[in-house]
Amino acid sequence: MLRVLQNFADHLSIARGDSDFSEAMAVTAAALDLQCFAYLALPRRRSGKPHIISTYPVAWTSHYLHSRYERLDPIIVRALGSPEPFRWGAGLPMPITPAQQAFLDEASQFGIKFGFTVPIHDNQGPVAALTFAVDEVRPQFDRCITSNALVLQTMAFFFHAHLRRTLPSDRNLESVSLSPRECECLEWASQGKSAWEIGLILGISRNTAAYYLNNAKQKLGVRTVVQAAMRFAAAKKRRPN
Repeated sequence: MLRVLQNFADHLSIARGDSDFSEAMAVTAAALDLQCFAYLALPRRRSGKPHIISTYPVAWTSHYLHSRYERLDPIIVRALGSPEPFRWGAGLPMPITPAQQAFLDEASQFGIKFGFTVPIHDNQGPVAALTFAVDEVRPQFDRCITSNALVLQTMAFFFHAHLRRTLPSDRNLESVSLSPRECECLEWASQGKSAWEIGLILGISRNTAAYYLNNAKQKLGVRTVVQAAMRFAAAKKRRPN
């Protein structure tokens, strides 16, 4: 497992586009006997489109996006309501509407029948979800989920954090220019993460995370990292979506 996670971290550290991130997760999922995965980042605006990276059939993901199924998908609906990972599939309790059951029946035609989903929330609410899915009940899948649920949750956070690093963003905060790493560290600090936890999430040392946080603090002219994180979070809320 340690070697698998190290390879995963190495792949993420050099990933630059969706294909790189897809390969990093696909290789890792295969090493853990997980058949396929789908990462879906939700738009901040209702009119926006979700961002999908997955190894699901392209015909299904294209249809999913075209039909705006993220608004109906009971897996995403549940992920919006709670940050706790969960299993889903036939025989597992999940209250759904007839329309949502029809959606699941449609997904099953593409081999998406059972899964494990990790919701990803930040200080502004739910932002993404990472799902591992299979086309039938498989003992190795169940064993992996049972034994490695926390590892898979951590992988989801790593994946999301590194993907965000590659996306274009406004890094000017109150006329102060912050580096991408400083923004990342402040983002996680605003969610209550320590320098050690931020380092773990981003694949850097605690001292390096602390270095970026202190740089941001000095640029913003505040006395503490907590104050810098609060200003970062407040500025994000003021930005138009």
